[in-house]
Amino acid sequence: MTTSFLFDGPEDARVTILLAHGAGAPMDSASMNATTKALAAAGFRVARFEFGYMAGRRTEAGKKPPPKAETVMPEYVAAIDDLGPTDGPLLIGGKSMGGRVASMIADAEYEAGRIAGLVCLGYPFHPPGRPTQLRTKHLIGLKTPALICQGTRDEFGVPDEVATYGLSPEIEVKWLEDGDHDLKPRKAISGFSTADHLKTVADSVTAWVGRIAP
Repeated sequence: MTTSFLFDGPEDARVTILLAHGAGAPMDSASMNATTKALAAAGFRVARFEFGYMAGRRTEAGKKPPPKAETVMPEYVAAIDDLGPTDGPLLIGGKSMGGRVASMIADAEYEAGRIAGLVCLGYPFHPPGRPTQLRTKHLIGLKTPALICQGTRDEFGVPDEVATYGLSPEIEVKWLEDGDHDLKPRKAISGFSTADHLKTVADSVTAWVGRIAP
């Protein structure tokens, strides 16, 4: 089955970012729409796609539960195949589970020369309320340059926890003050709006790409 994409941003952009959605919301959720808009405004070409279970929710009665991340790894590889060659560097990543799946295939794709890096938006380091159930084993030896944008009050991993994980030196973490799992802050507390944080995400990706793929 051929992957269906949503495209945003300039067609002649130097860098393309391929993004997958989180476990419970589609590729055109409010969060992904807003993030994509910010990245596109920064000059990136953004391609979004859905895993089969999520695409099925659009046409089938009831909601298919999210599968284990490992089972949809081939779908992410297929999406890279279906996207085809890009004019410049290709980054892969996604929101929450989408970023996790991308991180699980990243090294093979990086070593094959098919991608330049990994961008994760709200990485699910552990399930909420279960801080010892880590999803970080493959991140310790990751060879792919990676940028994780994470809110400081993300229930899937906060700064004090992440600091103890021994993540690969190839991983940079950009912390967004008071951001939740969707990177949304409470403006009355932090002084930042969601738009502020998404602009920071886009600026951070731009600066990071300038370092890893100048």
